[in-house]
Amino acid sequence: MHWFLRFIVTAAVLWIIAKYVPGFQMNTITDAVIAAIIFGIVNAIIGPILKLISLPLTILTLGLFSIVVNWALFALTVWLSPGFKATGVPWPAWESTLVGAIIMMIVTTFVTVPLSGDRSEAK
Repeated sequence: MHWFLRFIVTAAVLWIIAKYVPGFQMNTITDAVIAAIIFGIVNAIIGPILKLISLPLTILTLGLFSIVVNWALFALTVWLSPGFKATGVPWPAWESTLVGAIIMMIVTTFVTVPLSGDRSEAK
């Protein structure tokens, strides 16, 4: 059940990012759901590989390089999603995806931490 709640939150955050962060275009809520599915697949398959490869840099920068990894995963999601695009107006596309990745990282942290606490209480 926790994965479904995280999926709904991810889709909602992607929709909010597309509507309120300059430089994104998304037409329907279906595009947000598709982008959330792609985001989940990218994070499940490519995320652990990138995090393992970048572990020395992440340790060296005291965790700040994880922003770059999350940015790459978010940018890949935007690139792969058919209805979720970075337009490059008024900001360059890389700035839009950076802001979107930071917002997604913050929201994911605040959603995942309480859910992981609930799971340990249920045991």
